[in-house]
Amino acid sequence: MEDGNLSDTSNTDVSDNLDSVKQISSAEESLSHGKKMLERNIKSEIYGESFVNSSNLNRHVRLHSGKKTFHCEICGKTFVDNSSLNAHKQTHNRKKNFHCKICGKPFTRNYQLVYHIRTHTGEKPFHCEICDKYFFTNCSLIKHKKIHSGKKEFKCEICGKFFLDYSQLVVHKRTHTGEKPFHCEICGKAFLNNFRLVAHKRVHTGEKPFFCDLCGKSFFSNTNLKRHKLQHIGKKEFHCEFCGKSYFSNSELKRHRRKHVGEKTFHCEICGKSFFDNCGLIAHIRSHTGEKPYRCEMCEKSFVCKGDLNTHKRRHTGEKPYHCDICGKSFFCKSSLTKHKRTHTVKTLNNE
Repeated sequence: MEDGNLSDTSNTDVSDNLDSVKQISSAEESLSHGKKMLERNIKSEIYGESFVNSSNLNRHVRLHSGKKTFHCEICGKTFVDNSSLNAHKQTHNRKKNFHCKICGKPFTRNYQLVYHIRTHTGEKPFHCEICDKYFFTNCSLIKHKKIHSGKKEFKCEICGKFFLDYSQLVVHKRTHTGEKPFHCEICGKAFLNNFRLVAHKRVHTGEKPFFCDLCGKSFFSNTNLKRHKLQHIGKKEFHCEFCGKSYFSNSELKRHRRKHVGEKTFHCEICGKSFFDNCGLIAHIRSHTGEKPYRCEMCEKSFVCKGDLNTHKRRHTGEKPYHCDICGKSFFCKSSLTKHKRTHTVKTLNNE
């Protein structure tokens, strides 16, 4: 009888223990669930989004903070997490089987080729219904629409400036740190972003995919094409408040203004010489390095800057676009015209 009672007691104890374990487990699950819900609610208040697990949350936090700690050792590009880095690395290994029939440029995927061909044809199928502007890709359209919304959510913690999207913030931060992760394998020059590197490489390859539909002239970048088209229209909308001189673009006006105020913010690290703009500094640095990237296809002569090459080419073609309004004489370059005009001034003074 005693054995039977002991057995009953043991079964009761085991049953009670199991119930206790279940209760503890249930309580832990509730606590864990409550903690997750609390985390989700907290994150929702801060970022306006909820997340299933902490890894997704951490990834999202890095997007806001700007931390990209995963680096590609091949091209220097940085990523928020390791999975994004690994996905990117595969692009370096892929074969480029899709070739542009116009310029021969190869691509890893067909959609990249389709986007590229539009730069040749000028086709822009994506339309902004707010301002009537057109774009090559839907991604460009989405980025553009943020301008209309006016929401600049990405803040630089160094200078306080706000940006429309995270990629703009990343590039901006490099102006503070001096980081230039995109390197040209031909000349070693480094750039803040891949866009500038791609545009730079065209100087080496001679590729000019942007065509003017008015005169057929081609350009390395879409920015240069837009600036050129303004010359056809004849609109110089940017005016200097000091002397009244007008320019086709704001960048040209800014460069001109520095000459009035004497501001030379671009300094050569080799000799300390200062310049009004970055173009002047780059051309000067080449006098130290001996680099002459602009080559004449007619005689193979090379030049430090594009302006010198253009002036040189006129000697082959005989073009003299600079005319003296006093005597009608023409010149290859503006500096020769300016020098010539001084002879008229001297003659006038002598006659007086």
